Amino acid sequence: MTQNTRNTTVVVTGASGRTGRRVAEAALAAGLTVRAATRAQGFDWTERSTWADTLRGADAAYLVCPADVGSPEAARHVGLFAHEAVGLGVRRLVLLSARGEERARPTEEALRESGADWTVVRAAWFAQNFSEGPLVEGLRQSGELVFPGGAVREPFVDVRDVAEVVVAALTAGERYVGQALAVSGPRLLTFGEAVAEVARAAGRELSYRAVPAREYGARLAGFGVPPEEVEFLVELFESLLDGRNSYLSDGVQRVLGREPRDFADFAGEAAAAGTWKV
Repeated sequence: MTQNTRNTTVVVTGASGRTGRRVAEAALAAGLTVRAATRAQGFDWTERSTWADTLRGADAAYLVCPADVGSPEAARHVGLFAHEAVGLGVRRLVLLSARGEERARPTEEALRESGADWTVVRAAWFAQNFSEGPLVEGLRQSGELVFPGGAVREPFVDVRDVAEVVVAALTAGERYVGQALAVSGPRLLTFGEAVAEVARAAGRELSYRAVPAREYGARLAGFGVPPEEVEFLVELFESLLDGRNSYLSDGVQRVLGREPRDFADFAGEAAAAGTWKV
């Protein structure tokens, strides 16, 4: 695929989401033709009838399921989608997975069993989780992040680095086929230290309050999250945030030939954009 990316069409699922949007941008910058797979474009992970029209005539696809990659729903959808893609001649598939999440293995296995030329990108916790998504309102409105991260250290990774690794995997021919690439940021931070860096960048008082996963689950239930989803998330946080991810991975350096973006750079850019202003 490296020889003529201009004639390569890549399907980007979740193209309006946190990672898909950046993958689409990086793919366009690399000269690929992007086919956005979103509900607005008629694609729905839960409606198999929408898959063929999205895939037909494409060369590759980026897979990010709206359900957590460790859920049975994700394993089922990714497996079915990958088989359909291969059947339509779309063999080059890159899946976003989670570093250290044992429950993600069935989803990864479903991809491998499809017969695709697959690559899995296992990402550390996103830096952008502090600037996009459900955690942001607490920081913006109350000045406090309540989360069950304890004092564990995480190598927060910039989603732009994840996206560039995905696109490199898509355009590097056979180099990364059959591989799982683990990507992280360049240093370890606790959630409290990360919030402190956000506070410095934003120029306002922000704090972090660690709570047990069960207490956090009760808060989610109070916000209307369904009980089965709450239970899944509680168990996920109890396992993922036990320190197992307190190490660095070299995927960004190995694939992109440079150091990962630093959390402080992310925080500065997001603050300049007004992310945490009241």
